[in-house]
Amino acid sequence: MEFDSSFEIPLAPDQAWPVLMDVARIAPCMPGAELTEIIDAQNYKGKISVRLGPVALAFAGRIQLEDIDNTKHSARVKAQGSDAKGRGAANAAATFKVEPKNAGSIVLIHTDLMLSGAVAQYGRGVGMIQATAAQIIKQFADNLRAQLAQQSAAPAVSALTRAAEAGTSSSSATATPAAAKPISGFSLMLRVILRQIAALFGQRSNS
Repeated sequence: MEFDSSFEIPLAPDQAWPVLMDVARIAPCMPGAELTEIIDAQNYKGKISVRLGPVALAFAGRIQLEDIDNTKHSARVKAQGSDAKGRGAANAAATFKVEPKNAGSIVLIHTDLMLSGAVAQYGRGVGMIQATAAQIIKQFADNLRAQLAQQSAAPAVSALTRAAEAGTSSSSATATPAAAKPISGFSLMLRVILRQIAALFGQRSNS
């Protein structure tokens, strides 16, 4: 299945691009994601957890960056993973591009997702996969904006204070944010079903 999504960040494209290409930095902003190994600048291993209704899924696999164009601010991401309990696999290819919008940027994403095995059954009907993906992107964008706001709002400290803090906790200034919680597909399913019921009754009242 293919679907499009987008999100905005308060940075110009030239500033947003290196942030988005820093996988180790932005990975904790992804709900349920964990970066387990950095193979090189374009290849990574990781895990991601998500709930579809009552079913908790955990995928482990590889992520690869391709076709990186630092001038046009575009790239392609390929990800493949298998469920830890052997219930199937997921393969995704996503192209994304950063474009200017207002005082910041908009990130445009086109995803081609293929599910196999029992996993494919969990996501069938009522747009569950699309709704879950949209919610994941929204929470990722919210977490990333919060991370950027926190960094820009950090008060300036004197060199002496920084030196004192470095002596007690040298890693505090560069601490990686905690990974976001997995998205629950159950609440998404309810919202999608309710929207469809409301649309159905709206059609009947107009007929």
